[in-house]
Amino acid sequence: MIYLTGDTHRDFERIFDFCADNDTTIDDVLIILGDAGINFFLDERDYELKKELSTLEVTLLCIHGNHEERPFMIDSYIEMEWRGGVVYYEEEFPNLLFAKDGEIYDFDGRKTIAIGGAYSVDKFYRLSGNYPWFPTEQPSDEIKDDVERALDRVGWKVDAVLSHTVPLKYEPTEEFLPSIDQSTLDKTTEEWLDSIEDKLDYERWYCGHYHCCKKIDRITIMYEDFEELF
Repeated sequence: MIYLTGDTHRDFERIFDFCADNDTTIDDVLIILGDAGINFFLDERDYELKKELSTLEVTLLCIHGNHEERPFMIDSYIEMEWRGGVVYYEEEFPNLLFAKDGEIYDFDGRKTIAIGGAYSVDKFYRLSGNYPWFPTEQPSDEIKDDVERALDRVGWKVDAVLSHTVPLKYEPTEEFLPSIDQSTLDKTTEEWLDSIEDKLDYERWYCGHYHCCKKIDRITIMYEDFEELF
């Protein structure tokens, strides 16, 4: 089975409960749509969390969010082929996989592309409080080029998109924090996803980031809910 859920931010209690309730095995995949938070502190705290998650009877596939470092910036991660694409992982924790943006994964014959990253509205709060913030949070021009080249290779047709944030036109504006001036935020990732969505032939698009559950057209925004991919 292939399941999806939204941001966890290092709190995996519901993940353990879900796996127990559904009798998952290591052959099942649970996709976290960004902000898993597994690579956040980059110290012993992350290592202890990974040891705990390694006991899960499921394989996690984590899309990149904006509250975590990219695995290619961490020396312990290596690449491997998985379901027709490339993922990052550490040999000590083989059930903890991290999607590489622009890779297309094959889930039982269905093509699914990963497009992670987003801007942090709490960026300056984290910087002022000496909390981790990562300059790599949004996709770089190189990553965007990789995504578009991958879509070129499949004729801009996939079955599903796995992203962290949404195309700009689908932003859940009712979830915006009233204390934040939206005009001050960097929405270049959402604008780029808009251009992708306009051109792409797809069946479903799943994302997290907004801490809400909402369906808009073919877009599904997830948080603490669970759903089967296909």
